[in-house]
Amino acid sequence: MATTLADKRADLAGPGIGNYTDIERILPTDYISSLSPRDTQKAIFAVKNYIEDNLCRELNLIMATVPLVVDRESGVNDFLDRDGSRTPIQFHISNDRDQHPINAQIVQAATKWKRMALKQFDCRVGEGICTDMRAVRKDYFLDHDHSCYVDQWDWERVIRPEDRNLDFLKAVVRGIWKVIVGAERFAQHLFPELARTGYPNLPEEIKFLHAEELLDIYPDEPRKRRETLILQKHPAVFIIGIGWPLKDGYPHEMRAADYDDWVTPTTMPSGGQAHGLNGDILVWNPVTRRRHELSSMGIRVNAETLKQQLTISNQMDFLKFPYHQGIIDGKIPLSIGGGIGQGRTLMLLLRKAHLGEVTVSVWPKVLKEICEKHNIRVLE
Repeated sequence: MATTLADKRADLAGPGIGNYTDIERILPTDYISSLSPRDTQKAIFAVKNYIEDNLCRELNLIMATVPLVVDRESGVNDFLDRDGSRTPIQFHISNDRDQHPINAQIVQAATKWKRMALKQFDCRVGEGICTDMRAVRKDYFLDHDHSCYVDQWDWERVIRPEDRNLDFLKAVVRGIWKVIVGAERFAQHLFPELARTGYPNLPEEIKFLHAEELLDIYPDEPRKRRETLILQKHPAVFIIGIGWPLKDGYPHEMRAADYDDWVTPTTMPSGGQAHGLNGDILVWNPVTRRRHELSSMGIRVNAETLKQQLTISNQMDFLKFPYHQGIIDGKIPLSIGGGIGQGRTLMLLLRKAHLGEVTVSVWPKVLKEICEKHNIRVLE
């Protein structure tokens, strides 16, 4: 069925499910958890350690501490999208009877902080950091795979100017995918019942597609439907170039203007022009029978593309912040980085139907009642 541009615009606004009637409809009715709550906890920390160790080994990273709270004036907090729809929690620290106050924000993601931290930790080309990041995103609709509490393996690595290309991006994505596939095998070795569920394992290879290609394949579908359809053909996909306005007038999804590079021209396998050196890792979740996003990542903006993207987004006033000035002045390293959702990844590998089975957060009463009817036990 064809959709209107208004439908496509609405599709950019959030994760795709906007009411609990739909949540009740999409949750599986035949769900039985493969692991008990106790074994789930054992599996969470075993798999978490595996991924951290192997991600650091694969990408040459070290584990580093990461902030939960940042100074608003630093400009390092992540606004996630460029439409202003997701804003951080802010609070005032009076400190010394308001003589030396701080206006603070809870982190939404550590994207910008990590890039600055590369210099702080003296990372050289080919070296980087991985963090056990915690954040709060208050503007999410709370469903089966979105929580206001966010945990990610946020990582960042120093690159050279000549690394700012698709081949380099794809090589890093393949390295990450290798770790995720290995983590699935590791989890099933520790808990053989995970291998007896009848669900298919992850494919060895991940499929690469440009956002422009995906629109060409499904020109009359909104983006989440495009993702769903392609994942039914290829159960693991990396969509390249998220943020650039496509020929229908809208980006595949909104992206902030000041971290991932979504403006650099690239070339599709067909020879057609595309844009962007970033993307998302998406998989088909056989438990929920839905699209499942694991990671958003990309080569970061340099001085030139930062200015271009801020201009497109009408956010040139951001150049007043130290972070942005550091990029313009060449004081912050060129880098590639991303965030891999811990809860999302564990939900997938441990065959869970709800994020709340692997992540403790707050959930509305209506959602907990729906989960109970579907034999889903969320943690509280």
